[in-house]
Amino acid sequence: MIESLVSFAFATLILALSPGPDNIFVLTQSVARGSKYGIAIATGLITGCIVHTSIVALGFAVIIRDNDWLLYSIKIAGAVYLVYLAYKIFKSDASIEFGDSNASFQSLWKLYKVGITMNLLNPKVTLFFLALLPQFVIPKSYPDWIQIYMLGGVFMLVSLLTFYTIALLAGKAASFIKSSRWFAPAMKWLQIVVFIGIAIAILIP
Repeated sequence: MIESLVSFAFATLILALSPGPDNIFVLTQSVARGSKYGIAIATGLITGCIVHTSIVALGFAVIIRDNDWLLYSIKIAGAVYLVYLAYKIFKSDASIEFGDSNASFQSLWKLYKVGITMNLLNPKVTLFFLALLPQFVIPKSYPDWIQIYMLGGVFMLVSLLTFYTIALLAGKAASFIKSSRWFAPAMKWLQIVVFIGIAIAILIP
């Protein structure tokens, strides 16, 4: 079982480092606002994975996979939510309160909830877990659902540490260019592009 978990952890690390909607979102938020904001988003995204792991472990993922209307409804809800977030950024001014010292609990909590909501409204995460986690389940070992939770825990831990590292590095790098006049407007439009891009990625089969 230990060998399986180590192999799975390595595979998870490769996936977490590969360009994808989650780490790109963590990266842009960290660059735009600071490391603490990226960490808040990352924590929310990984918290949502607890639900996806439970859906797979308890067998509900098959129901989502086999019911096109349910799968499509979740996709639509997720895409609409992301477009709404993009619209809110579009309507806001281009100023950014940069710096971890300015991060309030309310703003961090808000981004944490955004991360959870984004993750839960992306059924591709559930389907990804359904395709990936059972491949590392060892027959005639612990009950399948226990192994699924163990694998999910490894996935969340490795991903969380990777996202935190991305947030910290991106926040530090951004601090060198925060005084540039083009920085805030560029980050505003980059965030809009990222939100809309993730929305499209959710809708694509």
